[in-house]
Order: sequence, then structure tokens, then C-alpha cells
Amino acid sequence: QVQLVQSGGGSVQAGGSLTLSCVASGYIYELNCMGWARQTPGKEREGIASFYTDDNSTYYADSVKGRFTISRDTTRNTVSLQMTNLKPEDTGTYYCAYIMGRFCDRVPLNEYSTWGQGSPVIVSS
Repeated sequence: QVQLVQSGGGSVQAGGSLTLSCVASGYIYELNCMGWARQTPGKEREGIASFYTDDNSTYYADSVKGRFTISRDTTRNTVSLQMTNLKPEDTGTYYCAYIMGRFCDRVPLNEYSTWGQGSPVIVSS
């Protein structure tokens, strides 16, 4: 069974930066996807970035493209999300997610199988 433990997040003023990290433990299938989703006030959970180990491809939601960067360290089974130029509308709880399988890049992020505990991000104007 895979477990995800997140770290990072916090409070920052608009225009600032934060980094989230997530460490996966347990049996990690070689071909997998890890990513980040967020729950912002008044909105449904939104998948914002993912990384596919088979070809190192990445996905970004339009809302974060150009501002957020996802990275993987497969030797340490970690995934990080570097967030820059943060906006008040980025405020919410951010979740790390994992799913195994060769075609996981075709799975919507909200359907990933394993989730971290969540990290609050607060961006003040």
C-alpha cells in the first residue's frame, strides 16, 4: 500500500513563492503518475499538475501554467510543486496524489488512487 506524506505550504503575499513536497512510501510501481490537486473555497477539487514516469511528461492546468512547476525525484519517490507569482485565488488546500499503471497519464487527476493529507496555502493580497 502506498502512503503519501506532504510538507511545505503556508502563507505568502501575492506575487510570492512557495514549494510543496510529497514523499511516497510503500510499493511504488515503476510506471506511475504523481501530481497535485487543490481544493479552493467554493470550488470543486481541481487537478493542477502531474508527472508521468514513463516519458517524463507533465500536465498543467491552464490556471497554473507558466507559474507552477512540477518535478519528480524517482530515486527518492518524491514529487514537488514549485509555485511562483502566487495569486489570492490560489488559496486553498493542496493535495499530492499517486496512481500506478502504464497509461496513468490518461487518468484524470481526480481519479488517482492515493492521496496525501493536504497542505494549506494562503495567499494574501
